[in-house]
Amino acid sequence: MKTHQIVIIGGGTAGITVASQLLRKDSKLDIAIIDPADKHIYQPAWTLVGAGTFDMADTIRTEASVMPDGVTWIKEFVTDIDPDKNQVTLKDGESVSYEYLVVAPGIQIDMDGIPGLKEAMGKDGVCSNYVDPEYTWKVLQEFKGGNALFTQPATPIKCGGAPQKIMYLAAEYFQKQGIADKTNVIFATPGSVIFGVKDFAQTLMKVVNRNNIVLKYFHKLERIDPVEKKAYYRLTTTDDSQCVSVNDDSNQIGEEIEGEAMMAIKYDMLHLAPPQSAPDFVKKTKLAHQDGPNKGWVNVNINTLQNPDYTNVFSLGDVAALPTAKTGAAVRKQAPVVVENLFHVMKNEKNLSKDYTGYSSCPLVTGYGKMVLAEFGYNNVRMSDPLISKFVDTTKENWSMWILKKYGLPYMYWNLMLKGKA
Repeated sequence: MKTHQIVIIGGGTAGITVASQLLRKDSKLDIAIIDPADKHIYQPAWTLVGAGTFDMADTIRTEASVMPDGVTWIKEFVTDIDPDKNQVTLKDGESVSYEYLVVAPGIQIDMDGIPGLKEAMGKDGVCSNYVDPEYTWKVLQEFKGGNALFTQPATPIKCGGAPQKIMYLAAEYFQKQGIADKTNVIFATPGSVIFGVKDFAQTLMKVVNRNNIVLKYFHKLERIDPVEKKAYYRLTTTDDSQCVSVNDDSNQIGEEIEGEAMMAIKYDMLHLAPPQSAPDFVKKTKLAHQDGPNKGWVNVNINTLQNPDYTNVFSLGDVAALPTAKTGAAVRKQAPVVVENLFHVMKNEKNLSKDYTGYSSCPLVTGYGKMVLAEFGYNNVRMSDPLISKFVDTTKENWSMWILKKYGLPYMYWNLMLKGKA
């Protein structure tokens, strides 16, 4: 059996950042990262790839190239965690024991979560930036008009604003191609608002209205018929007065009633944010919530990021049950708290840092050369960066924020964040 002082499950944004920060504080730490991936992907840029304004190749590097010096890389899948024995079981049957554990394997896409999704994906205009942004760009280029349908699932997802970003870019692209007048851009969401933070929602509604986007609230995607090219939605409210469509007074999109509380929308293009969940091996461990709204996600104190039942275990990133958006920006604020608290626990100090207050950021691209930088914390409290806010109103569309998204954030990610410097 392999034994390490600190074991980190996941070599993505969270795992690499935590390992780098730990080693910058103490280069003698014995750290192992468990991750089977050959490639490390900067997925935030996939929105831009899907809109034809970023090269896919520039979002991918080898996992070996980002692995911190001094870390033992265990290139294998995890199948189980036994926190009572301080052991992680690998797919090859081997076990790894630890003194301290950081759980950061990210999130998985559930292609079986919606009937018809697996069969439809990747052909006949059904695309997803979460799966293959290059195909999204192909779909946009080949689109000639009709219903361009964009969806939001009911599950937590990586960057909850991502399904909107590609829609805004698509709407502008259709205008540039001269087909906007024969196109219905539709956003169907199980939610009741376009965005949870009021200051940013007001700006986004202006973008929606500028592009004449049809908003369908309380629409939960239930199944897809790839033959008839229809998406079926269940209404998530029984209050008819709430089922108001924005920019669709005359039902020009042709939405049809299909049985009780079920609606069907025919599509010529369908962009999906697929259902997502914690990895299967996480769901069955004692570290995860066993019931309730957070079932399957890793149970942590939302401020210290420590598991309440196993004090030598921490979790961060997409897999952690935190009431905030699952983004790389959130990881940037979570990682220092995990690192500080790991040192406290290693020194048997009881008072942990409670400095994580839910910060997350969603760079909301609203068109080519335009972006709103939505920063917020727990309870949807706005948390805009005080330095940036001195020069830019981040609630408004800005060209400077687009430059930040396209050039600044990728540079910071590869050269600072993954190296433990930001």
